[in-house]
Amino acid sequence: MEFLDYFLHIDDKLKELIVAYDTWVYAILFAIIFIETGLVIWPFLPGDSLLFAAGIFAGSGELNIWVLFVLLFIAAVLGDTTNYLIGRYLGHHVTAWKYRGKPIVKQEWLDKTHSFYDKYGTRTIILARFVPIVRTIAPFVAGVGVMDYKKFISFNVIGGFVWIVGFVTMGYYLGRIDFVRNNLEIMTLGIVFISVLPMVYEIGKAWLANRKKA
Repeated sequence: MEFLDYFLHIDDKLKELIVAYDTWVYAILFAIIFIETGLVIWPFLPGDSLLFAAGIFAGSGELNIWVLFVLLFIAAVLGDTTNYLIGRYLGHHVTAWKYRGKPIVKQEWLDKTHSFYDKYGTRTIILARFVPIVRTIAPFVAGVGVMDYKKFISFNVIGGFVWIVGFVTMGYYLGRIDFVRNNLEIMTLGIVFISVLPMVYEIGKAWLANRKKA
C-alpha cells in the first residue's frame, strides 16, 4: 500500500523532496531514473509519472526544466547502457539469481520483452521506454542477445530523448491547468494505464492466439 501511495501521490512526495533537499533533488531524480532503467532487478520505480510530476514543478518555477532535460536524459541513456552491459556480460548469472526461492528477474518479464523484439525489432529500445517493466528489461535482453552496440546506442539515445523531453514537457504545460493540478492522482493513474496498454494488448493477443490453437 505504501508503494502504491508513492505512485498516486508522486507530486506530494516530490514536493517533500524539493523542500527537504533543495537543489540536491536533481541528484535524487537522476538516481531514480538511472536505477529504473539501469538495474534489471528494479523495474517498479515510478518513471513516467515522476517525469510528469517533475515537469509540473518546473512549470511552477520550483525546478529548472533545462536542468531536468539534460540530467535526466543523461540518466536514461546511462541507465540503458548499464543494463545492456549487465545483460551482455552477466545475463545468464542474473537470470539465475533468486530471493526466497523465487527468481529476481521473472521469466514472464523476459518473455514479454522478447515478444516486443519479435514485433518491433530494434525499435523496441525506443518503444519500450514508454512501457513499465519492459522499459527496464529491454536493454538487458538486448545485451543478452548481443545486439550490435552501435545500433543499440543510437536507439537508446533517441528513445531516452523522446521519453524524457516528452513527459517533462507534458507536465510543464499541462500542470498549469487547474483541473490537472487538482486531479493529479487521476492523471497519474491515466499515465500508468496508457503506459501499460501496449503490454495489455500483447498479452490479450497472445491469449486469444492460444485459445484458437486449443
